[in-house]
Parts: sequence; C-alpha cells; structure tokens
Amino acid sequence: MLLDRLYAALRPALRFVDPETAHRLAVQALAAGVPLGRAGPDDPILATRVLGLDLPNPLGLAAGFDKDGEAPDALLRLGFGHVEIGTVTPRPQPGNPRPRLFRLTEDAAVINRYGFNSRGLDALVTRMAARKGRAGVVGLNVGKNKDTADEVADFVSGIRAVSPLADYLVINVSSPNTPGLRNLQGRDSMKKLIEAAVAARAASGSLPPLLVKLAPDLDEAGLADAAEVALATGIDGLIMGNTTISRPQTLRSGERAETGGLSGKPLFELSTRRLGDLYRLTGGRIPLIGAGGVASGADAYAKIRAGASLVQLYSALVFEGPGLVQRIKVELAALLRRDGVASVAEAVGSDHR
Repeated sequence: MLLDRLYAALRPALRFVDPETAHRLAVQALAAGVPLGRAGPDDPILATRVLGLDLPNPLGLAAGFDKDGEAPDALLRLGFGHVEIGTVTPRPQPGNPRPRLFRLTEDAAVINRYGFNSRGLDALVTRMAARKGRAGVVGLNVGKNKDTADEVADFVSGIRAVSPLADYLVINVSSPNTPGLRNLQGRDSMKKLIEAAVAARAASGSLPPLLVKLAPDLDEAGLADAAEVALATGIDGLIMGNTTISRPQTLRSGERAETGGLSGKPLFELSTRRLGDLYRLTGGRIPLIGAGGVASGADAYAKIRAGASLVQLYSALVFEGPGLVQRIKVELAALLRRDGVASVAEAVGSDHR
C-alpha cells in the first residue's frame, strides 16, 4: 500500500522527533484534513453489532490518541470501526511535566506518564456538539482531575456533560498516572462510582452504553470483584485493559525504567490473559473490549477468541503507521474464513468453548 511505503520512508526521520511532539503533529494534521489515509469498504464478514451499535468492523482506536476530540472523523476515515476520545477531565489540567512519553523502539512499546492532560469538558462538549449527527461510532472516556476533592463528583459531571453526545461512555479508573485513581477499582469504591454514574447518565436524558476500563495489573481477587460489581450494577460492558506498571524482563530499550504505564507489544500476553479471565468471570454475559498490544490481525483474532466483542489499538500505530488499520482488518477477515467462522460475533470467546 502507498500509505505503508510512505510511512516506512518517513519512519527513520521520526526517531529524531520528540515522541510527544510527533503525537501532537499527527493529531493536528488529522484535524486540519491532511489526507493521511482513507480506507475502502470493509469486508462484510467484519460487520458486528455490540452494545446496541452497528459497526462495520470490530477494530477501534483506544483512548489516549485524541484526548480532546480534535479529529474523530478523520480517524474514522482511516478505517476504524469506532474511535474513543479522551480521557477528558472536568476542568482543564496540564498533566505531568515533560518529558512524559517514551518510545521503546526495540520493544515496539511505549511508556507514558501523561497524567490526564486535558482541555476540560467545556472544550470537548463544544467539539462533540459540532459533529452531532455525523456517521461513525465515537465513544467518550471520562476521568477525574488530579487535585479533585470529590472523585465521584468529577465522574458524575463528566457523564452528565457528555452523555447526550456519546455513542458510548467509558469510566477510566485504571490509568496509573493519576494518584489514587486505581483505588476506584476496589469492590465498594467501584460499586459506588458506577451507581452514581448510572444515575448521572439517566439525569442527562440520554442512555448511551456505559463501560468501565480496568487495569491488567488487577490480581485474581481484584478482577473477580470487578466482574461481580459489573454484573450486579448492570453496566453495559468492560474494557480490558489499560497500560501496565509491570516491566517484563524481556524489555531491551534504554527507556524501559521510565516511570509510567507500559503499552504496546510487551503488554499483549498479560492483557489477553486477563481478558480471558474476565470473560470467564462474567460468563460472557456482558460485552468486553480487548486492548493491549494489538499489532496484527492475528492479535485481534486472539483477543476476540479470548472474549472480546471489540478490539482496540493505539501504540502499534507509532511504529507501523495508519496503514496498519487496513492490514489488520484484511488479516482478521482471512483468519475468520480460514476457520469457517461466519462472523466476528461467532468467534467471541471461542477459546473457552
């Protein structure tokens, strides 16, 4: 593909650009309408219905790339079946000091400690209101401000503000870069938060599907608690997972000791194993989105077989470029046909059967 060849030619030069600067330039280019790629029609075998939403394919862009909703339509044109915006915080905040984003090139991985840098709800609501009614599934991911005194109130304000503008909602309680955030994954804290979020969604007058994003670092007991709370509260789905604070011994890059969340290829095995655990614990009764280390059609298929109804990626784009989206979809469609599977939905959780 022309797009792949172009990115391959540019990639050596990108090594000399600060990772956060490169990220920012990519978002600005997409927002400005620079033609970084346009996907053709999807293979019909990839069409799926999840969370009451009809999607042309199960592959989505994870939260973190377009934090402030600057380019959702351009990202959808790259071929994603859905795009997740955020994490957005109620009030604007700068996040952690730079440098806070590191490429681990030898490991096809990234470490970030952004800390929810966000322009805040008002800016996001303005942008999302301007695109209301356009085609394409766009989810909105909400978090809390670092210095907030009332964590639940932050999530409630986020849910109320963005519910009328979202195709689905995500409560992010799993980033390792906001102090105390992951404590909200505990049984009692999560139950209280979800109940408040459900009430806030109802008060908004809109009822988009509501999901919670979990960390792959949860132990067995923590994961079991999260699954039990999810089923008891009736939320619509779960995302597994966010970045990890663990550091596999296989990492080779010089930046491997940087503080922050690790994503990319080294996260694939852990996140997929935890995804399978979550599917088993929930009995396949609620949809799961699998994220972490996806860089090929085989990776996406493994997530689906482990229990994911939808799959998300982000870090692999840093190393492979936007042409990766189309390659994954072509490979995934071929794998489904190889195994005689008629649809994505039919393959979900097949490793457990």
